Amino acid sequence: MEKTVDAMGMTCPKPVILAKKEMDKSQPGDVILVQVDNEVATENLRKLANSQEADYEMTKLGDKHYEVKITVKKEGTSREEKEPEYISCAPQGQKNTVVVISSDKMGEGEPELGQILIKGFIYSLTQLEKLPDTVLFYNKGAFLTCEGSPVLEDLKTLEKEGTRICTCGTCLDFYKMKEKLAVGTVVNMYVIAETQSKADLIIKP
Repeated sequence: MEKTVDAMGMTCPKPVILAKKEMDKSQPGDVILVQVDNEVATENLRKLANSQEADYEMTKLGDKHYEVKITVKKEGTSREEKEPEYISCAPQGQKNTVVVISSDKMGEGEPELGQILIKGFIYSLTQLEKLPDTVLFYNKGAFLTCEGSPVLEDLKTLEKEGTRICTCGTCLDFYKMKEKLAVGTVVNMYVIAETQSKADLIIKP
């Protein structure tokens, strides 16, 4: 089966996210054709294909028009089972920023104040001129990406603009919240460690 993904005009990591969603639903032999308008996207799609053990081909169809052909070699898997190679979307010369949130509150002191502060902090992230590349949630921070969280809409805004929202799977299991995840993806500790190791700047509120 051949599928086409129109990612023209989209910036990283949106083309990768759309392609990965199609790969997750694919069978061996399926072909995914991704249309993009920049070379950065073609390179990131190459990394995605490599991480998923798929074949990769790129053709330049015109000025600012590239077609990436990904041939799936194995059954689609969930994001939790197989995370794509970490891809930084920071342009050359610009820092790759990772925000690490390990609590559903910000700072020490009164819990009510801490909840107000973390809500204000995450809203403030949406207003930054340069959005963070990734926001990692673990320990009680995992509650913030689940149903009932007061910051869900702000996190969805960040994700829509290209920020990766990643929550620790072990933490979701521990708190029995896995079925309530409402934004972003589930990742393992290796991905959490790798993401931080490749960051130019780590922010921990």
